[in-house]
Amino acid sequence: QVQLVESGGGLVQVGRSLRLSCAASGGTFSEYAVGWFRQAPGKEREFVAAVTSGDLTKYADLMRGRFTISRNNAKNTVYLQMNSVQPEDTAVYYCAASGVYGGHLQTSQSSRYGYWGQGTQVTVSS
Repeated sequence: QVQLVESGGGLVQVGRSLRLSCAASGGTFSEYAVGWFRQAPGKEREFVAAVTSGDLTKYADLMRGRFTISRNNAKNTVYLQMNSVQPEDTAVYYCAASGVYGGHLQTSQSSRYGYWGQGTQVTVSS
């Protein structure tokens, strides 16, 4: 059973940067793929980025080039570096873990992630 805790959210101005962290416990972290998703008010949850246990990354088209996902297995943590944030990046950001295929499944489908954190709010002010 994996527990996930997000941190690093807050209020940030347009064009600035923010780094979110997802700390994991309770499992062999290196064997899980981890994804970031977000949900804005009144909108459905959407995929942001993911990193597999083999360090392969996948991004939503809108985030590619601005966001970077990375993992540090020694710290059981996955990061989401957000650069040049925009008002439309305002959302609750969730990290999720998938043990499917030993963490090698590279997917944007939220249904393939069995463990979820509580989320961290990111608000971008203009």
